[in-house]
Amino acid sequence: MSETPDRRRPTWVYGQGDEPDARFSLANERTFLAWVRTSLALLAGGVALEALDLPVEERLRLAASVVLVVLGALTPLLAWWGWARAEQAVRRGAPLPAPVGFFVLVAGVLAAGALVLLGLLLR
Repeated sequence: MSETPDRRRPTWVYGQGDEPDARFSLANERTFLAWVRTSLALLAGGVALEALDLPVEERLRLAASVVLVVLGALTPLLAWWGWARAEQAVRRGAPLPAPVGFFVLVAGVLAAGALVLLGLLLR
């Protein structure tokens, strides 16, 4: 039986180490997809905050919406970076790396929440 070349991309992830137990790769993929769902929720929250006529000072509401939308657009990139780092570690049999993006996500949500709270108080 001849072996076919591995055509999976990105090659800088799949081209190293050994093929891991599928359960580990699938768990890593589920984590990636959870981050993508989080991204969609942030985007929806940012759009809804600006689209609905909420009793929040307009400039602060817009600022919070922008923070949420930017964070929602950035989160898939952080998710992909985290997926790639974890997949590489599993393939090499190395310890899993520290999570990426937690600080950015927490800081962004806190900033948006603070802007909305301040906007409610100043209205």
